[in-house]
Amino acid sequence: MTDLAAFARDKGVKYFMISYTDLFGGQRAKLVPAQAIADMQEDGAGFAGFATWLDLTPAHPDMLAVPDPASVIQLPWKPEVAWVAADCVMEGKELEQAPRNVLRKLVAEAAKEGLRVKTGIEPEFFLLTPDGEQISDEADTAEKPCYDQQAVMRRYDVIAEICDYMLDLGWGPYQNDHEDANGQFEMNWEYDDALITADRHSFFKFMVKSVAEKHGLRATFMPKPIEGLTGNGCHAHISVWDNEGKTNVFADKSKELGLSDQGRTFLGGIMKHAEALAAITNPTVNSYKRINAPRTASGATWAPNSVTWTGNNRTHMVRVPGPGRFELRLPDGAVNPYLLQAVIIAAGLSGVRCKADPGRRYDIDMYAEGHQITDAPKLPLNLLDAIRNFDKDDELKAMLGTGFSASYIKLKRKEWNSFVSHFTRWERDNTLDI
Repeated sequence: MTDLAAFARDKGVKYFMISYTDLFGGQRAKLVPAQAIADMQEDGAGFAGFATWLDLTPAHPDMLAVPDPASVIQLPWKPEVAWVAADCVMEGKELEQAPRNVLRKLVAEAAKEGLRVKTGIEPEFFLLTPDGEQISDEADTAEKPCYDQQAVMRRYDVIAEICDYMLDLGWGPYQNDHEDANGQFEMNWEYDDALITADRHSFFKFMVKSVAEKHGLRATFMPKPIEGLTGNGCHAHISVWDNEGKTNVFADKSKELGLSDQGRTFLGGIMKHAEALAAITNPTVNSYKRINAPRTASGATWAPNSVTWTGNNRTHMVRVPGPGRFELRLPDGAVNPYLLQAVIIAAGLSGVRCKADPGRRYDIDMYAEGHQITDAPKLPLNLLDAIRNFDKDDELKAMLGTGFSASYIKLKRKEWNSFVSHFTRWERDNTLDI
């Protein structure tokens, strides 16, 4: 185990950010001087959980965030500071609702069955003006801006700086591009174990926002920040290996699309629970402006609206682009990095255990011909529908943990109620004279 005090001495670190992620994906931290990190590594940093998006009250005792030294990352843009992910503990017990704890429990559940889930993610983000009102590049106006060579080079300083940092950190970044919306980018790095991917996803969001601010810009992972443009997805590529991480148990070239029988049942679990897991993968009111959007300026939303799967076809919720893995295209940029991985494992394990059938494979263009499919479930139309679907899925709730699930539903209902009590300009424009 890494000794954080020794890490500080070896790396010249003056401060540690002991960080945890709350139920709504907010990253919370305390800045701890290196001289105090030994005690913090043993006992944790104290937080008032009620002050963040956790289902706690002011009367609850201190919540301690105990750093996981395996996750420590020295900030490439400020090397005197190191970030370390923490696990939340209260009165000597792990806090059941804390997202990283939920994921760790499910990683252990999978390991008991000889399975090691590995994932890679494709986070998309916009670079906006500091007020968040418009894209930052006035020249980025193409009707089809995806892979735009000039546009990506106009933001070279930001993108290259982030990619250089990922190279230095050993993440194995392999491509960066301008995405399908004006002002939108995507950066990819190598897949890894689910917990490592979740920690890196969390840090990546922090890093992108920090570097953007350094350059006088604002980065957002909001699912649909600009009306009429393609939204921010966070596609997840999923494979499952043996406990040694040497054999891909999803891969079987003799089977359809190279996906093994076990891989099909894991996919079956994703399909079985899709309408409920949307509450996790698409966690905000704004999320449903992406997955149920009309055609965007580029000609396609690149987001699903039905529970269907296919081969190498990007118009479905799940595609199997090659042997031994599949891509879940449902999640968006607002997804909690830890809950994304947790719900993938929960739904997939559920499918493996009951030998779930993923159902019929469709190879049509869902955007042009999706109306022909009448027997596939539709994804939720809004956050309330997603919450209700999640609440009805007792199996998925149990897999994620009843304590977590109850807290998540409670706070998400509160968020929905806050949204519907808000009066909008649209209401005045359309009903003032009725």
